[in-house]
Amino acid sequence: MPDDPLIHDQDAGIERLLEIMRRLRDPDTGCPWDIEQDFASIAPYTIEEAYEVADAIERADWGELEGELGDLLLQTVYHTQMAEEAGRFSFQTVVRAISDKMVARHPHVFGDESRDKSAEQQTRDWEAIKAAERAGKAQKGTLDGVAVGLPALLRAYKLQKRAARVGFDWPDAGDVLAKITEEAAELVEARDRLTTDKVEEEFGDLLFVLANLGRHLGVEPEAALRRTNAKFIRRFGFVETALAQQGKRPEDSTLDEMDALWDAAKAAERNSDR
Repeated sequence: MPDDPLIHDQDAGIERLLEIMRRLRDPDTGCPWDIEQDFASIAPYTIEEAYEVADAIERADWGELEGELGDLLLQTVYHTQMAEEAGRFSFQTVVRAISDKMVARHPHVFGDESRDKSAEQQTRDWEAIKAAERAGKAQKGTLDGVAVGLPALLRAYKLQKRAARVGFDWPDAGDVLAKITEEAAELVEARDRLTTDKVEEEFGDLLFVLANLGRHLGVEPEAALRRTNAKFIRRFGFVETALAQQGKRPEDSTLDEMDALWDAAKAAERNSDR
């Protein structure tokens, strides 16, 4: 519309996006779908957009990353617009809060502390500052504040990392490997003798210890599994392509045939890495 200069000003930056969201949520002239949304209905989209950002980074698709970051930014704008309508907070207060937090957590950059310390010491200082912030929010327990909405594998990793800070941890990775062997045996026993519910519980125990092994090895399990998922897709695509060249589909082939092509995909990847 010609009387909407801000809406159509491509150089207006964040103010343009904030105005677009205000207009979309306008109860009289906005979009019916957007007007009906609330925090709970938008939250799944927020999670999805964060994963799409991670996916673009994993694939090193920088053009797509630009768009995905915009989609993720829109989620923040969406939530803050709903909060402002309810009189809770605004986009500007969100920006102020995160800016204040970053300044407070980096006294070696924005304060008078020395920058002459190791990355390990800076990490310890960061965690000490965060612990003080949690205490100020009445989060007294060691595990308080680890978001329930995180993917379960990532949350397991963070819970164990928190517990390790207060000494609740195995001394080294060898102890974790021994626990994995124990949990795997319990899972086999549960499969043969116990209920489906108990099998699920034992499977969860095994995944939990595997997440802890990742922490001991310096591997973030969620990232590792995303990488393996991408590898599986890539190699299975190789299998499907090779079968198609023979005029076949996976469902028309034997497991031995597909296994052989899978091994060929692995060999091709190894050769390309040399």
